[in-house]
Amino acid sequence: MYAYTYCGKGDFRLLDKPRPVLRDSRDAIVRVTLSSICTSDLHIKHGSVPRAVPGITVGHEMVGIVEEVGSQVTAVAPGDRVTVNVETFCGECFFCRKGWVNNCTDPNGGWALGCRIDGGQAEYVRVPCADQGLDRIPQGVTDRQALFVGDILATGYWAAQISEIGEEDTVLVIGAGPTGICTLQCVLLQHPRQVIVCERERQRRELVGRLYPGVLTVGPEEAREFVRDHSSHGGADVVLEVAGGPSTFQLAWQCARPNAIVTVVALYDGPQTLPLPEMYGKNLVFKTGGVDGCNCAQTLELIARGKIDTTPLITHTYPLERIEEAYDLFEHRRDGVIKVAITPRSEK
Repeated sequence: MYAYTYCGKGDFRLLDKPRPVLRDSRDAIVRVTLSSICTSDLHIKHGSVPRAVPGITVGHEMVGIVEEVGSQVTAVAPGDRVTVNVETFCGECFFCRKGWVNNCTDPNGGWALGCRIDGGQAEYVRVPCADQGLDRIPQGVTDRQALFVGDILATGYWAAQISEIGEEDTVLVIGAGPTGICTLQCVLLQHPRQVIVCERERQRRELVGRLYPGVLTVGPEEAREFVRDHSSHGGADVVLEVAGGPSTFQLAWQCARPNAIVTVVALYDGPQTLPLPEMYGKNLVFKTGGVDGCNCAQTLELIARGKIDTTPLITHTYPLERIEEAYDLFEHRRDGVIKVAITPRSEK
């Protein structure tokens, strides 16, 4: 089968690999019907994810059809259309029981697919702990509607969930990339008084304005003054940092009012500095880290009810055999790209 493979820093290749097989009674084999490229894949490509294993098939955003299941799998069956969770979690360890599935202690726990074990930019993928990692797609929900449920939409939902957003709050979302827009949609579900999106690219600010009337947008240079002018207490009540740019972490705490919550879910290329003397007395609460992606069933239901729609994020579609072109487009942000969907390889 075709599989896009991490061969070393800066080196991704489309290789012919054997189709995966069941290795554990909790595994499932999924035929991938649609996948996508994530910024995290670019982090792997450029060597920013030390735990990534050379030789693995990349990709952790995918939907598909269950082909085969292990003897202990009960939640899904062959023929089911499913979303695949970015995280592997056993559901039984201390962290899973607390809902902190990102830190599952299973050997394949946490972000494994497309990082430490073979992922889904391929024709088939093996999914460990399938009872937790697969969710059936409701009838009437398309692959394109469900594509981001297991990763960037899970991130946005989790980020909004842990941010303690109230109806009187002014909420600032930093970043209007794919994860930022997913986060924005989930923030809007909480009905805050005002939402502001900070984004450096004018085209993406305009997209937010078209899709979400009432949401204010601003560039990073004007953000601090703009947020102060459009909030009641000298800054945003809640800030969600989703961009992961060179200066966005600093912007996040600077735009927050005293005693605000700053939620950081961005993945950075390098360390960030916490300037404690400068922020002393501001009494901020920071919430940081990787998504605990255990609410996919809920987000699928919201999609089925028309409460969430991430299909406008899919701006380009490529077949698997042209995935190198898709990566080049996505990495260099050409032609207004936001997300690229990868279809199965074309029949010759």
